Amino acid sequence: MENKNSHLERSLGLIHATASNMATMVGIGPFITIPLIISAMGGPQAMIGWAVGAIIAISDGQVWAELSTSLPGEGGSYVYLREAYKRYFGKLAAFLFIWTFLLSGPLEIASGFVGMVQYASFIWPWLNETNIRILAFSVGVLTIILHYNRVKFVGAVTVFLWIVMLVTVAITIFVGLTHFHVRDAFTFTHGWFSFSWGFVSGLGSATLIAMYDLMGYYNICYLEEEVKRPEYVFPRAIILSVIGVTLIYAIMNISILSTMPWQEIAKSTHVASDMFSQTLGRHWAIILTILVIITAYGSTYSLMMSYSRLPFAAARDGFFFKWLGEIHPKKHFPHFSLLTIGIMTCIASLFNLDFIIAASLSSRILIQFLGQIVGLTLLRKNEPTRKRPFKMWLYPIPSIIAFIGFSFIFLSSGWEAIGVGIVWMIIGVIFYMKWNRRPETASA
Repeated sequence: MENKNSHLERSLGLIHATASNMATMVGIGPFITIPLIISAMGGPQAMIGWAVGAIIAISDGQVWAELSTSLPGEGGSYVYLREAYKRYFGKLAAFLFIWTFLLSGPLEIASGFVGMVQYASFIWPWLNETNIRILAFSVGVLTIILHYNRVKFVGAVTVFLWIVMLVTVAITIFVGLTHFHVRDAFTFTHGWFSFSWGFVSGLGSATLIAMYDLMGYYNICYLEEEVKRPEYVFPRAIILSVIGVTLIYAIMNISILSTMPWQEIAKSTHVASDMFSQTLGRHWAIILTILVIITAYGSTYSLMMSYSRLPFAAARDGFFFKWLGEIHPKKHFPHFSLLTIGIMTCIASLFNLDFIIAASLSSRILIQFLGQIVGLTLLRKNEPTRKRPFKMWLYPIPSIIAFIGFSFIFLSSGWEAIGVGIVWMIIGVIFYMKWNRRPETASA
């Protein structure tokens, strides 16, 4: 029997929310994907990919801000999709989100664990694939243990990791700017800008990578019942984190590009460490690598906290097993849901990083991002009098930009990734049809 005193604590404020978002957004992403995005565009013009990604993120951030304040509830997208489509197929839409999340969520967290450990191979070159997978699994177990505390403690750790992230990025930018070479930073390849298929394809790949790095601006929306004054915090945390991280990425990219030829950057697997090694020597590069690892861990730490709330929210509404909806009687967090996501993440950490990233991206765009954009439009049409503490600026222009942007990214993800997303969703529909026939779920 559930303890009547069990409840979620509203102890997270604007600084915690912004810290959680920014720590998630930065993480290991830019430190391992800068070479990828430069390679995709073939030079410093890769900055266009970051710019396009930022426009999409800011536009979609307004979708999240309006939905999160007009449809409050622990679970984020689960709540938004369920309510937005309730006149049509709300139960199916909510179920499919949880279904796709069970694939994309743990894989996304696992990509941070694996990428973090791979970055550590700069310090310990003897690490092979087997060692990396075992270490990534172990980091996942450690994260579960650290999360088994009151959410206020978790929030404090998040702020600490956020500060480490800001220090790491600031040091990287400082070293880049103090060793700045204009020729390297702004030497574009001949004929770099043309409306050819190659340019469009490269821009699509670059934008996909940029959005992978920017993902997380919505992170705090999953913890609605643990945030003080969410109607005030959510819009500000989302917009501040998108603008802040976009500026950080822009300056960071230019700083790295200014210290090394882009051809070398495109081939690097430890670009920040390589930059420090060339400019300050290996000892400083090792220190920077340690900071990058801590920064990466901050991202995965925040993700596990927020993502563990999704099965919890679904279980409370009768979509999953009841035990996933239980709250720890003393520490006041959904402990069984946390354990479920944590264990699945540890298992996902044993796979190849390329597969992890591809699978996590391909399975979430159709239902979550495109589904929410359409859902917001339906809510505006069907419930015009609903209280909306935050309303999208210049509606519906941001929605249109976000929809086109995510569609472009999905089509640019490659046929294998597209296939994984579609097949997984079809399996989810079949599973839902069988699951929904059960008497105990028919009235959920």
